Amino acid sequence: MSRRAAIAGTLCSLIGRHMPAIATPAPPSELRAELPKARLIGQGTLRFFGLLVYDARLWAPQPLQTDTYEQQPFALELTYARKLDGEAIAERSIAEMRRVAPFGDAQEKRWLATMKIAFPNVVASDRLLGLNNGQGGVRFFHNGRQTAQLEDREYARLFFGIWLAPQTSAPALRASLLGLSE
Repeated sequence: MSRRAAIAGTLCSLIGRHMPAIATPAPPSELRAELPKARLIGQGTLRFFGLLVYDARLWAPQPLQTDTYEQQPFALELTYARKLDGEAIAERSIAEMRRVAPFGDAQEKRWLATMKIAFPNVVASDRLLGLNNGQGGVRFFHNGRQTAQLEDREYARLFFGIWLAPQTSAPALRASLLGLSE
């Protein structure tokens, strides 16, 4: 081994000993009760015209199969960076769900009513968490408090498809959440 390589190796080992370990965030309390084996699968941010809207984290017991994500238990956590109207979040969710697949007016009306209950107005650092049980059950939490629940496999597929389906409007965020980024 060359002298340069030996010095570099020694420096790296010394630096490594004094560098703090990067802590993996703990799952939110509402998730620990529902999915005790959940771990962070991926995370990313959503920006709109350069402005940070929210940070997103995907929690699951194991990495998701991307073609059947709705059939697996997981949680999607959004931590907002700014004030947003809950009704606007619900309406935008409907528009984004339509990118994933078409659905009828009756479904839209029912889903929109549920989301208007599920998504209150948010301010910076508020958290919304959607919990998918893998069998069509979806529960929503705002800052740890449950706000809504429904049993609807198609809703679970389309709602979480906003972030996890190939048709998402945010493909880089999808890749980061699913751990597909390099």
